[in-house]
Amino acid sequence: MEVHRIDHVGVIVNDLPAAKAFFIELGLEVLGETEVKGEWVERIIGLNDVRETVVMLGVPDGQATLELVKFHTPLDEKGIQQPFANTLGIRHIAFAVEDIEAVVAKLKKKGAELIGEIQNYENAYKLCYIRGPEGIILELAEKIN
Repeated sequence: MEVHRIDHVGVIVNDLPAAKAFFIELGLEVLGETEVKGEWVERIIGLNDVRETVVMLGVPDGQATLELVKFHTPLDEKGIQQPFANTLGIRHIAFAVEDIEAVVAKLKKKGAELIGEIQNYENAYKLCYIRGPEGIILELAEKIN
């Protein structure tokens, strides 16, 4: 047995159009969009009465895929949580980018919030955390030549 790769990362959202637009603005491409429901998905994820919309997005080189999911039923009664970077669990998705300052400026125009500031890490990377729609935290990394 061996693991070949991470297939995708799934993110559950309430406002699917806003999340989709945010990741398209970042540079991802829509690979597909579909409605999902029925016993087969209920048995996989352990929920009843599932009806969801799924949007698959990919990075231009095809090596990573992001799955955005909007559950129509059942609903999460707790609503959107705004975790801090040190909250236990999966907290952020990292993207390698070119021209981190330009990417941050473009995302801020779409409502994203820079969490801290862009930092130079040992003259190897420029790094930052940015919060997008629904509290999604992205780490942006620009390799310094």
